[in-house]
Amino acid sequence: MNATVSQIDNQPFVIHAEAALDVAAREALLDRAMGEGRHRKSSEKLRRGRIPAAGLAFAARGPDGTLLGTVRLWDIRAGRDGSGAHVPALLLGPLAVDPSAEGLGIGSALMRQAISEAARLGAGAILLVGDLEYYARFGFSGDKVAALAMPGPVERRRFLALELKPGHLDGARGILTPSGRRMASGQEALRLSA
Repeated sequence: MNATVSQIDNQPFVIHAEAALDVAAREALLDRAMGEGRHRKSSEKLRRGRIPAAGLAFAARGPDGTLLGTVRLWDIRAGRDGSGAHVPALLLGPLAVDPSAEGLGIGSALMRQAISEAARLGAGAILLVGDLEYYARFGFSGDKVAALAMPGPVERRRFLALELKPGHLDGARGILTPSGRRMASGQEALRLSA
């Protein structure tokens, strides 16, 4: 994936595929933006011990190289369809922007990159837990998740989906489960997309 250059207040930021040098900075950014409780969320149950979907982990860096934002997508099963087959999908999250850079369009740029690349790679749908007021601008809604559930408690109004292929989630029902690649032994510290 080529880097994408965007403009914020006439200062460039670059979105690129996540790299090993982003790991420690990403974890610190997530702690600042989301707090320590981020590890107890239902979405974390789908990510724990897994590697992000291939080619779908992105970082935004400022002109001085500072990590300003991050987003990752994860392979999941969105329940089963009417024939009993697993419905492959992606789980987005976490999306986070450094509090010092909020309101500059970094989150939107990361979202557009993630959605575009997921579509290019042939994904059928992206699911997430987040504020409809923010994610509706990207096409997310609660319309396709009525028969689906997270593997833990979640505010129903915050459980959202975007179909990248029309009808992909039609008939999908059940609890979301992880389907992505497992981390190799010792890889927990890196949590990289390969």
